[in-house]
Amino acid sequence: MNPRTRRRLRRATAWVAACGVLVLLLANRWVINSTHAYIHSNASLLPENEVALVLGCSPYVAGGGDSAQFHGRIRAAAELYTLGKVKRIILSGANPDSHYNEPKKMREALLERGVPDEAITLDFAGDRTLDSIVRAHTVAGLTRFTIVTQRYHAYRATFLARKLGMQAVAYQAPADDAGAVGFRHPPREVLARTLAVSELLLSWIWPGFSGIPG
Repeated sequence: MNPRTRRRLRRATAWVAACGVLVLLLANRWVINSTHAYIHSNASLLPENEVALVLGCSPYVAGGGDSAQFHGRIRAAAELYTLGKVKRIILSGANPDSHYNEPKKMREALLERGVPDEAITLDFAGDRTLDSIVRAHTVAGLTRFTIVTQRYHAYRATFLARKLGMQAVAYQAPADDAGAVGFRHPPREVLARTLAVSELLLSWIWPGFSGIPG
């Protein structure tokens, strides 16, 4: 490869990288700016809704200990029910096999916090945030609800819901310890927001499984 070709290749690579960074920045800024007003950390200021949608995550961290994010979401959902901010709770998460079941674990944790079983609905097909949000509307028939998750995740979930025409707000679950992700924006989430924007713009929105929650 001659020197001129190498220079052109370097310039093209730099241009593509710069465009990629710009797309990431613009997509994330759009997601955050358009949803900030709908995310609440004070339960007393949170609008009342019939249903809370709790987004699933693993109850354990990679090392085998308890997940602060999981327990933060459970604590927040139980708080909303106790305060009368919601009357029913949908637990939406992944259930890929008999050894891993996020909704079941969330249900067990909520029951321990005094939420009655009749107030809980399990959605076993919430394999990703998009599926949980779309299914809340197309399967559960909701047009307004309260999303429960950590703030960094609430931006994307609320963005998807409101851009799809749902009147969703979010309640910021605590991370439960100083080392857990709460306000920080993990690199994975930065990329996920960009994907969410592309899915909306290109109309890729559809849940992976359309079965009815139990």
